[in-house]
Amino acid sequence: MSLNSLLKIFTPKNKIFYELFEQVVGNVAILSDKLRALVAESDFDKRAAMITQMEDLEHANDDLTHSIFTELGRNFITPFDREDIHYLATSLDDIADYIYAAAKKINFYRVNPSDIGFQKLAEVIQMSAQELKSAVHQLRDMKNMKSITESLVRVNSYENQADDLFDMSIERLFETEPDAKEVIKKREIFQTMENATDKCEDAANVIESIIIKYA
Repeated sequence: MSLNSLLKIFTPKNKIFYELFEQVVGNVAILSDKLRALVAESDFDKRAAMITQMEDLEHANDDLTHSIFTELGRNFITPFDREDIHYLATSLDDIADYIYAAAKKINFYRVNPSDIGFQKLAEVIQMSAQELKSAVHQLRDMKNMKSITESLVRVNSYENQADDLFDMSIERLFETEPDAKEVIKKREIFQTMENATDKCEDAANVIESIIIKYA
């Protein structure tokens, strides 16, 4: 038997992992869109309706992530390293968790989300999620390595931008906000949003690990 024939026998026929990851990252992208819309919405009740929709998406992603872990235990042959599958699933789930947490805290703390820092961080999260969506969808065949790599580089760049935005937002917050309670509440939201970009970078790093090993 030739080497190619042997490899075909052990090549995973089940595309379930790709399908699940594409659903997860699709939901992450939608969550980022909704966060961007939420920080642009001044009406508390309209934001509350958005947060309910985001909660449903976050719960859906929890179920999808659980399905990935179930398939990981069920399948001996996987499309890439089991550790990478686990880490990518965890990172994407964490992004969804932080996006939803940021949205929920805005209404829970009754914070006005019009602050430029919230606006810019939401934009960075949205752009990062879109780049991750593009990269994950290209993992099926890995035909355009340049395109995947460019998306990952942009995610890393966005994370650096988020660090700068966080620092500037906190500096401005302490300079302009006289209410100590508001400082505490807003700082927590800024931190949660910045954490979301950290998790985007984590997801990008594991995708980079995958393409290095299997390209």
